[in-house]
Amino acid sequence: MSEYAVRYHWSEKDIDRVESCDEDGSWYASDDELHEQSALGREWQRRHNQYHTTGYRDGVIAGKEASSQEGFNIGFKKTVLVGYNWGLVRGVTSALACLPDGIKEKLIETEEQRNGFQRLFESVHSMSTKDALGYLYDDMIAKKDREQSEISDTTGSLEVGSPEKIAHVSGLGNHFAELQSLLVKCHAVNVHLP
Repeated sequence: MSEYAVRYHWSEKDIDRVESCDEDGSWYASDDELHEQSALGREWQRRHNQYHTTGYRDGVIAGKEASSQEGFNIGFKKTVLVGYNWGLVRGVTSALACLPDGIKEKLIETEEQRNGFQRLFESVHSMSTKDALGYLYDDMIAKKDREQSEISDTTGSLEVGSPEKIAHVSGLGNHFAELQSLLVKCHAVNVHLP
């Protein structure tokens, strides 16, 4: 400690404070310079907070988008085939319903088959989008339940296309199965099924 500091009873803390002011020059700074430094400090803090908040929001938004995209991808994989098949049913039955009766009779041999296509057309077109989504959800839950029961009971496995397997199909899948059964009997109507 210097003799000057001892005479005025300054502590080590006070001396360190004075020395730090000497180092950055603020001890001798004018009021304008101090005000400018203070204003710059406040401006820096405001911008820091602003960009920090903006960065946080951008991060949250990016996280939500990534999560949404992942959910979309999973949902798309689970439903694309069902949606495609539903579109086939609607398209084929609509096309056949629009044909004149004479052409329908040439394409579809029996009255029973024509009535089957007409019933399928009416059934499909009477269903609302909300109802179709409900059937899709029910089918997905039923499929999940079947898969879990098949894992637990592997002794009674069913072959693809067997009557027992088709009996488990409901809702949208039932309409597609009905279209398939009608098309098998109707050789003049050529539809490429998945």
